[in-house]
Amino acid sequence: MSSSQWERLLKNRGVWLGSFTQFSPRGELIKDTPTRIQLEGLHEDKTIRLTVTRLGQDTPPHVNEFTYLNRSIFLFEEGHFSKGTLQFSPFSTFGAEFGFVKGDSEGICCASRRLRMVQLFDKDSNFEQATLIREFREGTPKKEREKLSLDQLIGKWQGEAVTLYPDWREPEKYPTQLILEQMGDRLKQTLKTPQLEFNSSAIIENNALTFPDSNIRTVLLPDGASLTVPLKIIHRQPFFLECGWLIEPNQRLRIIRNYDETGAWQSVTLVTEFKQP
Repeated sequence: MSSSQWERLLKNRGVWLGSFTQFSPRGELIKDTPTRIQLEGLHEDKTIRLTVTRLGQDTPPHVNEFTYLNRSIFLFEEGHFSKGTLQFSPFSTFGAEFGFVKGDSEGICCASRRLRMVQLFDKDSNFEQATLIREFREGTPKKEREKLSLDQLIGKWQGEAVTLYPDWREPEKYPTQLILEQMGDRLKQTLKTPQLEFNSSAIIENNALTFPDSNIRTVLLPDGASLTVPLKIIHRQPFFLECGWLIEPNQRLRIIRNYDETGAWQSVTLVTEFKQP
């Protein structure tokens, strides 16, 4: 039996120590701010309080309490989530947040790691920056993964996708296959699902992979994280935003937000994939 959206959010409860690390569109470090995040259930978990404290600053903590969730946030069974603008509009700032929780051998209720990311676009629809948020449950070891490298991604990945829709229709599940091959300074990508087979090629530039045909860029970041975004959102063209996290050498999570040609948010997909020997 699946859990409710509220119960899934409560899987993120606890005190999380980490940092907000801002990166440029090419993955260059801009700023790093230590943080303390507390998410707690109140009144028999009927209210959730979120307290965000930026450590080492004079600003007071930001506290937000809520008793329901709106359609801007959708959570998966494990507690992973995505939150963002429901409608893209030209000449307005635009963005989305992605969040992953990582459990240990005792299960997701004992999750000791979170990784979140905020992707922001400016009023001209250009990708402006990403904020990577690496978090550790208070009282647990602060051990993060190494910076994601192309070598870690090269190969064949088999997985399963789960897609959630804003109209609350039944979630859709289907198998996925991703093949990544390096050819000199180029990366060839082949994506297969029951609905499509898609091939693309990217130019490799340090930790950035740029797909010139679609103007999409993937940036490899610390702690096994990655982002994939259009460098500029084109009005009246469909687009997607993606965040990935390599949680084990052979296991990767990706969350993808899809928007249609009108700029309306259409769905969010979680892909859990495993690298094949």
